[in-house]
Amino acid sequence: MKDAAQVIVVGAGPVGQSAALLLARWGVQVLVLDQRPGRASGGSKSICQQRDVLDIWAAAGAGKVAEEGLAWTTARTYHRDRELFSWTFEREGPLPACVNISQTRTEQILDEAIAAQPLIEVRWDHEVTGLTQDSSGVTVRCGQRVLRAPYVLACAGARAQALRSALGVAFTGETYEDQFLICDIRAELPGWENERRFYFDPIWNPGRQVLIHPCPGGTYRIDWQIAPDFIPADADIARKIRRIVGDRPYELLWHSTYRFHSRVASRMRVGRVLLAGDCAHLVAPFGARGLNSGVPDAENAAWKLAFVLNGWAGEELLESYHVERHAAALENLEVTAATMRFLAPVSVEERMRRRAALEGGRVAEIDSGRFAEPFWYADSPLTTPEPSRPFLGRPPKGALCPPAPGVIVPDVLVPGGRLRQFTRDGFLVLLGDMCDSSLFVQVLGKVMRAPLAVRGLAEMDGTGSLAERLGAGPDEAWLIRPDSHIAAIIPHAGPESVAAAMSRAIGGSPDM
Repeated sequence: MKDAAQVIVVGAGPVGQSAALLLARWGVQVLVLDQRPGRASGGSKSICQQRDVLDIWAAAGAGKVAEEGLAWTTARTYHRDRELFSWTFEREGPLPACVNISQTRTEQILDEAIAAQPLIEVRWDHEVTGLTQDSSGVTVRCGQRVLRAPYVLACAGARAQALRSALGVAFTGETYEDQFLICDIRAELPGWENERRFYFDPIWNPGRQVLIHPCPGGTYRIDWQIAPDFIPADADIARKIRRIVGDRPYELLWHSTYRFHSRVASRMRVGRVLLAGDCAHLVAPFGARGLNSGVPDAENAAWKLAFVLNGWAGEELLESYHVERHAAALENLEVTAATMRFLAPVSVEERMRRRAALEGGRVAEIDSGRFAEPFWYADSPLTTPEPSRPFLGRPPKGALCPPAPGVIVPDVLVPGGRLRQFTRDGFLVLLGDMCDSSLFVQVLGKVMRAPLAVRGLAEMDGTGSLAERLGAGPDEAWLIRPDSHIAAIIPHAGPESVAAAMSRAIGGSPDM
């Protein structure tokens, strides 16, 4: 790296890799540090990658994750051997709603993209042992080695307690007693190739749960909830697999056990240091809200750090990173905690309620996990509210959220690609037919330093269908952030009102 790094990313897991790629996409020089001697491989680990995360990776140059992953469409939930209900994802755009792919392969794809990016340097065997900051930057110590950069993005994982302590960040929460046994197997299971199956209290794991996910290459990931003191031997694992696959041949590829935690950092920004991913939040795995929240952390941090470093916004924009992503972490904690209260009830009353719901088939009361979804920044200080388009709250499971300020814009097809591909290079203003694009360009170009594109909705597709798909009015202006979230929908729009919304969206005053 010819010049000093502008951002040091601590941790070369998927969140740190994503952050480095996204920062480099903005022209920011990045140094990635990891305490391990090199990339470790093996095991599926985090497998479920949600549509909006696939979109982020596509923008970062890692579209192969979506291409290689196995797209599953249906989630089935059983009580013992009786199916209780199923649900499917609502379709939107060309990207699959979710793909399953091993974390090992995801990391390989991200590494390939990093190797092709000259603005990123990765240094292994660099354990961060000290971190101090002042008004101009952050000093990072790795043993006797001293490094410095204007900002640090900590993506060092769940075990980064020393780093959090150095920053004065608390990481409160709880650890669940039950363990989980994970196995990756290769087998032929006809009819299961594109379905996720969740079993409550099956006869082959009485009193607990089993989750089965299809993966690429004829492989399956199986998660058994097991007792806290159970130490599975090879014979135990073989017996458990046989209860699922029957007498079919299978190959055991990998297995591991783990306990999971529910914890959220007290702060996700401390001065010039931002925390992301498992370093900032841990949630129960049901709903795949771990990595699917960590990657949006990386994107949120990347565009804001880039705007500050490039002089397009003041440092106050960075505080909105904590406000937005901490709220997202708390939302995930709330959702997954509710799931865990149903999956692992503690009190007699909770156990009775769960049993009655399962045996009675009371679908509305059964919680097997709500799948990951993008967080809605409706209450963010960067969002300009519009009373005629309120955020309607959490949508039904698998459904999409109607467009509103704070909501991520629908990823619809337009000539030349997907709509979100046009949002990644800065702010995008979409104008209805009654708005004068040339006037907006003239006025906004004089007051905005940040990258900005102004496009007519009809111009984007030439048919008028885009405005119909979005539900956009002819006199409206839509301001879209670089992370594809809608910053404002302004009826009867003029350039001054859009300029005020954009000032707010980069952390400034809405009054210009």
